[in-house]
Amino acid sequence: MAIREIKKYPDPVLKAKTASVVNIDDTLQKLIDDMVETMHAATGVGLAANQVGVPLQLAVIDIGDREEGKPKQPLVVLINPEIISQEGSVVSEEGCLSIPEYTENVKRAKRVKVRAKDRKGKQFELEAEGLMAKALQHEIDHLNGLLFIDRLSPLKKNIFRRKLKKTLAETA
Repeated sequence: MAIREIKKYPDPVLKAKTASVVNIDDTLQKLIDDMVETMHAATGVGLAANQVGVPLQLAVIDIGDREEGKPKQPLVVLINPEIISQEGSVVSEEGCLSIPEYTENVKRAKRVKVRAKDRKGKQFELEAEGLMAKALQHEIDHLNGLLFIDRLSPLKKNIFRRKLKKTLAETA
């Protein structure tokens, strides 16, 4: 296993729609293991393949025991995931490993149902709410070339762009 570089906004790989996974082989298994190690090293709850520069429909999520009062959740591997239903709405704070040190309130569905394949290629469905629902939507957005900042109001996007421009100028 290896920790991979997490691509940072505005890297173009983050804005491109990813390709479907066709072969579930040893190369994909190594990528999954690397992604899990990278996500844990960065203390994230989810990571999409394009965040490590691989434009495939693959994401990993591990919310563990981050939700108070709920049992520890197992690691979820999502190959070719799709949201098949959603209901309600909730606004909560989000951040992203590809946009460090920036968080904002984002409106998401309160409950989602997702269909995907696991790391062995077996299709499954997962219904979720709370942090898992938010993580599923966030990672599937990544696979479709969307970042949480794309879900912000024009005013908040403008504020983000100004902060980014200032940060980039300071690090140049």
